[in-house]
Amino acid sequence: MIAPADLARWQRAAPFWISLTLPPLALISASYGGWTLLLLPLYTWYAFGMLDAVLGLELENADLSATEDDLTLYKAITMLWAPVQFLTIFGLIWYASSAPHLSGWEKVGLFFGVGVISGTVGINYSHELMHQKNKVERWMADVLLAMVLYSHFRSEHLLVHHRYVGTPRDPVTARYNEGFHRFYPRVLRQSFVSAFKAEKAMLARKNRPWHDRSNPFLRYWALQGGMLLLAFLLGGWVGVGLFLMQAGVAIWQLELVNYVEHYGLTRKHLGDGKYEHVKPQHSWNSAQKASNWLLINLQRHSDHHFKPDRRFPLLQNHTEADAPQLPYGYPVMTVAAMIPPLWRRVMNPRVRRWREMYYPDITDWTPYNKHALPQPR
Repeated sequence: MIAPADLARWQRAAPFWISLTLPPLALISASYGGWTLLLLPLYTWYAFGMLDAVLGLELENADLSATEDDLTLYKAITMLWAPVQFLTIFGLIWYASSAPHLSGWEKVGLFFGVGVISGTVGINYSHELMHQKNKVERWMADVLLAMVLYSHFRSEHLLVHHRYVGTPRDPVTARYNEGFHRFYPRVLRQSFVSAFKAEKAMLARKNRPWHDRSNPFLRYWALQGGMLLLAFLLGGWVGVGLFLMQAGVAIWQLELVNYVEHYGLTRKHLGDGKYEHVKPQHSWNSAQKASNWLLINLQRHSDHHFKPDRRFPLLQNHTEADAPQLPYGYPVMTVAAMIPPLWRRVMNPRVRRWREMYYPDITDWTPYNKHALPQPR
């Protein structure tokens, strides 16, 4: 158990600031082009996969009695990231759009790497911020999501995903045997629709139309429009294209992680549209140390769904007795997800063991596999 006084030490918090090593790599890539364009993908995917293999697991949990003051250094990195990412994206749009030493393909490659940053770190940090009650933190979440044109993720995540995870109503729960190449277009379409319907339904309960000024979608569209306009002002249509490139890569990164987090896991249907409560067993857990530094403990996802308002330093690691375990961290698992035969070979036996462990009474899993059960009430 990590005592609050120990948790508050800068030496404990410092590893979670490792995300700040990414923007300098983007600057190197922009300055030199060529093989340096590989630095960001190699660093975030492969280097952290290797570091996980070397450093192993982090099984120790923080004492939940820690106060907000004990978490100051952890909160600071998530708040600092929005201006860092803003300057990185738009500074590079201004620089690269007219850089004579970069070919067209090199500019595309550069902003592929920028998208790796805004997806791996930016969207992830927005996820941490959107769960907080502080209005400034929630606004920072909106700004980060606007930078990748995926603002509706906040509404979808808070109003749909957390409420309906593991049921037919949640678009983000990947179905058993559903390859990522089928999951991705489905979730892009369904998540936007479900997010908009959720906000519209909330307004309808207050007798307000969907276009009421309190609908966050109006803010989402304004912020996203502002980001696109700034990209145009700094780099013309080339700038807009580069901005769209990084946004597309970031969204792909997010949905790869979403695919991994709940693949094949479902909540038990209790009859008449009722489902059991969310438990740690309904998300895949991963205790890999290095990738949890980069992803601010996102891989402790079982505890996040069990206690969504818990800040990332306090998320608890659940053992195999309480939650299913991924064999590797997200950097390795998301690569595997892009290769469906490999993914099924690794994960399908684990899903079947999970079913036998937690639900031995369910003999026919076909309705769960097909999401053919009644919609939750």
